Amino acid sequence: MGTYSFQNVSASINGPGGVFSIGYGSDTADEGISVAFVEDKSTMTIGSDGGGMHSLHAGKAGTITVRLLKTSPVNKQLTDLYRFQTSSPANHGQNLIRVVDTVRGDVVIAQQCAFRKMSDNNWAKVGNVLEWVFDCISIDEKLG
Repeated sequence: MGTYSFQNVSASINGPGGVFSIGYGSDTADEGISVAFVEDKSTMTIGSDGGGMHSLHAGKAGTITVRLLKTSPVNKQLTDLYRFQTSSPANHGQNLIRVVDTVRGDVVIAQQCAFRKMSDNNWAKVGNVLEWVFDCISIDEKLG
């Protein structure tokens, strides 16, 4: 299929203190949702004689960034969730984030996710985009 639309992207966060949608219909900004891994999966080492070796790394850690319009009601939900989860270590780092493109078949499941920090914010002539960054211990991504 050669067509993509954010309309087909559903995303949710599930953790101590709340479960709600963060995908299409959440007043997501043009920049949307992004997934980034924190380390390479492999390291190549070349010896002095020209021979080589690959080292496969087990890590699956990464970040998920959700960008919302200033006026999105999801900002309040995320603020409340952030306050609850950072009030006690018992609630921290337990989010499950799921992103699915229902037409293309893309699926991202991120586990043991924690808020990196409260979203930066400003008040100006033009409303801004709030970025919520989550540090995730394990991300499994399958592109359809």
